[in-house]
Amino acid sequence: MARERTSPETFRLPAERIREGYYSDQYFNLTKSLLEHDGHRPRVVVQAFQKRASILGGIDEALAVLKECAGRRAQDGSWIDGWDDLEVSALFEGDEIEAWEPVLQVEGDYSLFAHLETVYLGTLARRTLIMSNVKKVVEAAAPKPIWFFPARHDHWLVQTGDGWAAHVAGAIGVSTHAQASWWGGRGMGTIPHGLIAAYGGDTVLAARKFAEAYAKDMNVTVLVDFENDSIGTALAVADALGDDLWGVRLDTSESLVDRSLWDEMGAFRPTGVNPRLVEKVRGALDDAGHQHVKMVASGGFSVDKILEFERLGVPTDAYGVGSSLIRGANDYKADVVRVDGRPCAKVGRAERDASRLTRVT
Repeated sequence: MARERTSPETFRLPAERIREGYYSDQYFNLTKSLLEHDGHRPRVVVQAFQKRASILGGIDEALAVLKECAGRRAQDGSWIDGWDDLEVSALFEGDEIEAWEPVLQVEGDYSLFAHLETVYLGTLARRTLIMSNVKKVVEAAAPKPIWFFPARHDHWLVQTGDGWAAHVAGAIGVSTHAQASWWGGRGMGTIPHGLIAAYGGDTVLAARKFAEAYAKDMNVTVLVDFENDSIGTALAVADALGDDLWGVRLDTSESLVDRSLWDEMGAFRPTGVNPRLVEKVRGALDDAGHQHVKMVASGGFSVDKILEFERLGVPTDAYGVGSSLIRGANDYKADVVRVDGRPCAKVGRAERDASRLTRVT
């Protein structure tokens, strides 16, 4: 069955600015200008790759950049589209890729697309980073869901594409509407500490107000660490909300020890959200008849911490993961490897097998 690609219109690119080189390294803009001024139209093959095994993200967005922004200016200032003069092949979103494997190959008049390298490589780098990181935590937690919560840790402009990459990689929820916009979803979330503070630090009151307003439209999940008494707060919220409460979220600071663990310190690391804390809150809820209440663990979670929780069988139902999902690097390179039908690459680079790529029409 043919695999589908995302329509270029989805990405709402600032096409005019990309065409004029606003987001491109200036040396690429100067290259395009020189080739056009000199009337030199070499037919090249460019291959894009990166240097580690990863999960490919951003390829449809990179293709949209080429489709909407390859070309040249006519003398009257109008834009002459260049896409139909290019032969483009690519892998698909979410494909597993090997180090040095080409993920994108473009063949055609280099003056039509030389100015776009910065933009499409940056797109691939960012989305591959997010997709690879999310895929690792999704696999570590499976079958438990991952909530993608890094929006507050990065610039707001990256939210749309990052949310899309997380969605493709298997994240079950995102926290902003922007992150969900490319697939028509909506942001989700829990009752924040700020709302609890706005109601005088009374988590139960804030939870009641929140449930009255939103329980009919969403699963109500309440943070229970505001007073550093996760068991007491979780029980009070569960008693107050009943069936309107979907879950509680443990988010104890990594510099604090929850009140319920003060008499148990010594045999384990007691700070933050740790296995013993989750077990004690789960046990207290079950003993009080609140078996339906889900347990969401967040705060400093990474793939390694999730793997450890799963190895120990910690009774979580979902994980909220934030800043660890936007850390790291998956940098891409692009090389001209053929010019006018003959091999022509810098020393140390050569044209690589691109037989896995699919022609983009």
